[in-house]
Amino acid sequence: MKLDQIDLKILDAVQRDGRITKLALADKVGLSPTPCWMRLRKLEKAGIVSGYHARVAIRAVAPVATVLMEVTLASHRQADFDRFERVIRDVPEIVACWSVGGGVDYLLKVMARDIDAYQRLVDALLEREIGIDRYFTYIVTKTVKEEVALPVADLLPAPS
Repeated sequence: MKLDQIDLKILDAVQRDGRITKLALADKVGLSPTPCWMRLRKLEKAGIVSGYHARVAIRAVAPVATVLMEVTLASHRQADFDRFERVIRDVPEIVACWSVGGGVDYLLKVMARDIDAYQRLVDALLEREIGIDRYFTYIVTKTVKEEVALPVADLLPAPS
């Protein structure tokens, strides 16, 4: 789907405020409400807008340890990657997992009650024998930046 400047404005606005009203969205992007809403529906149907979520300030709810974990698997057959990924998808404390190139196979973002809970999680993963050869732990001491709104317009190819 080819996106124009109005589509990009709509995407930016709904990323920053998923509860924005039809009128406010239309005003923000410079369209009347009906065509604006039709464009948003088209973006949703195309799968470009894939959902709406609330951002929870977890530290206001409970103390939490955020940990980044590098994982290298012992074997690199497709079946080994598949087995690891299948298990990781079902662990709620693992809130993000990326397969990466370079010296490691995966980078995980883990949110646990505390460091002891994180270590129990790692021990449980190792006991499941899902192919982990090495892992490195990086405890997040301060969040400097964590954007939820993606810079869609900046990521598109430059016009020729």
